[in-house]
Amino acid sequence: MHPVIENAMYLLVLLNPASKIMFLASYQPSLSRRENFELSWKSSGAALLILLILAAVGDALLRRIFRVELYSLQVTGGLVVFMIGWLAIREGRFLALPKDGRQPDMTDLSLVPLAAPLIAGPGMIAAVIAGTIQYGIAHEAVSLTLAIGINFLLMVFSRKINRLLNRTHLLGPVIRLTGLVIAVTAMQMIFSGLKSAFQTMNI
Repeated sequence: MHPVIENAMYLLVLLNPASKIMFLASYQPSLSRRENFELSWKSSGAALLILLILAAVGDALLRRIFRVELYSLQVTGGLVVFMIGWLAIREGRFLALPKDGRQPDMTDLSLVPLAAPLIAGPGMIAAVIAGTIQYGIAHEAVSLTLAIGINFLLMVFSRKINRLLNRTHLLGPVIRLTGLVIAVTAMQMIFSGLKSAFQTMNI
């Protein structure tokens, strides 16, 4: 498989399309087809722009301004992503609702929480910066655009996908299986960060 495709599939796992599908399909009041499409392209476009900027300047921004090493972001981002995966495995859902069960009040769904942090979250930011260092900005930009493009298409068809999974009684198993893959990927990100930290400290 081409390295760009492989990297795009890795980023797609971190994007966790299932969480966006569930968010859009279960949002109340129900979204119309036009509203769903508008939210999908606006959030995808905003997240892509954020991640491309961070891919280009993220490493320098972390090291020179915030004095943060990449491995710290990898470990922290991995922990955040792991908690998302663990919630899906344990409870069969990706989003933690308030204790009273009400949907959170959001002023602009396309930016918060869809663009950030559901698409451009800590795990994705860490992966994109690390990918840029490893492969170069052009390679990472193409992989990222491909991954977000696939995620966008899944978001557009979120209600149909959700209905199909409900009809076939596969929604719960798919969420938990996806959560397991996300949790394992997050652990690998954490281990990579720890390995880099130990090598830097000559441990």
